Amino acid sequence: TVELKRDIYKRLLEWKRENTHKVLELEGARQVGKTFILDKFAKENYKVQIYVNMAQTSGQEFLACLEQATAWQPGMKRKERPIHEALSLFHGEFEDNKDTIVVIDEIQESSKVYSMIRQFAREFECDFIVTGSYLGKTREKDFFLSAGDVDSLTMTSLTFAEFLEAAGKRELYETIDLYGASDHAQYDELKHWFDVYLHIGGYPEVVKAYLETGNLEQCADIIESLIRIFVKESGRYFESPLETATFEKVFSSIATMMLKEKKGTKDLITDLTSIIFKEESGRIAKKTVNYAISWLYLSHQLGYCSKSVNCDNLNIVENCRYYFMDLGIANYFLSLTGSMQETIDGCLCENFVYLML
Repeated sequence: TVELKRDIYKRLLEWKRENTHKVLELEGARQVGKTFILDKFAKENYKVQIYVNMAQTSGQEFLACLEQATAWQPGMKRKERPIHEALSLFHGEFEDNKDTIVVIDEIQESSKVYSMIRQFAREFECDFIVTGSYLGKTREKDFFLSAGDVDSLTMTSLTFAEFLEAAGKRELYETIDLYGASDHAQYDELKHWFDVYLHIGGYPEVVKAYLETGNLEQCADIIESLIRIFVKESGRYFESPLETATFEKVFSSIATMMLKEKKGTKDLITDLTSIIFKEESGRIAKKTVNYAISWLYLSHQLGYCSKSVNCDNLNIVENCRYYFMDLGIANYFLSLTGSMQETIDGCLCENFVYLML
């Protein structure tokens, strides 16, 4: 089995070493490997690992422990450390010291637990990491977060360097001469791997499939499956059928915009709304598209950049151009437009530069 080494592991070690007494919030899109890397980090660096997934049974069990530990009626003496008691009820080996780590996954499923982050940071000696694929949910008013009590890291799908390491070519990448002095065959080899990465991207499941089979069609099927799951799961967080339907169209509309206007646009939301609704956009339509775009951005599926007009840093057009945060996803939707492959490859290269910068 191919083992994918991730650079973020070093940053997790730095966070532990710095000992800021803050909760670490690990952001990142679905299926980029957050749970895997946190499990590896916890097992290799702590004696006691407590894992809670708020979207699974363990989350319901933890909430039951919290309810019991925090139960209070008028006249009762308040407990000094109810959350400590809840963790002890949940995990018999819990000890509040630096040999213990508590990982709370899919934390967006509970505003009650998310709103305890300040207490996790200030009332405990042990380390806490919270994570989730849809942290956009936590921007709602029921979720309280004290920014001063949180350190943040973002995990992406595999970068080109990480992809090359999985393929055994990272040393070539890091040592090749940038001005053409290396052997020509080395540049050709690196170009081959770049072309592969350009089309399959860096989702771990996709990378593993390619390295084990070399089958690009199988990679495309996995990418399509990942998109389908993401769209289906995101639909749970939308309130109306119109929002869900609009959300499903935004990906392909972004691809159309990337091909249509290489220099960006003055009003991206208006242009996207026109593509999606096939008519002049009204306030409701623009609001719905804006919400869908925001969700994709907060879910780390899309990134954006602004434009400096004539290199004037005082004349900035905000949110001028959107990009996909994974090239495999980008290639999938760009290919659906029916454009020529060389045109698609040009957009993918531009998207690659955005991700690198």
